[in-house]
Amino acid sequence: MEIKAQTKYIRMSGRKMSLATDLIRGKKILDAENILHFLRRVSAKPLLKLLLSAVANAEHNFKLSRDNLFVKTVEVGQGPSLKRWRARAFGRAAPIRKHTCHVKLVLAEKETGVKSK
Repeated sequence: MEIKAQTKYIRMSGRKMSLATDLIRGKKILDAENILHFLRRVSAKPLLKLLLSAVANAEHNFKLSRDNLFVKTVEVGQGPSLKRWRARAFGRAAPIRKHTCHVKLVLAEKETGVKSK
């Protein structure tokens, strides 16, 4: 069973967010929480909040134990950019793009049973 959670419009570029998501992909929940808790990046805080939300969804909605869950996939997509202008010399203007990103997180349950042929 897959549990999905997503967050949108995080005021950070997708490139900066993907540096933190690469570290938790495929990890158990406890390991991913520890990595994000001690990671010294700004992107770790909203990603930890999303992970805890997905775990809460799994426990409350699907009655799953957090010990059997792991991070199956984490996708970072580009969101819309806020377009601003900055004054420059000789009456000109230079564009400023404030990037946003969307993050989709999928948790899965470990298979405990042995598959038979």
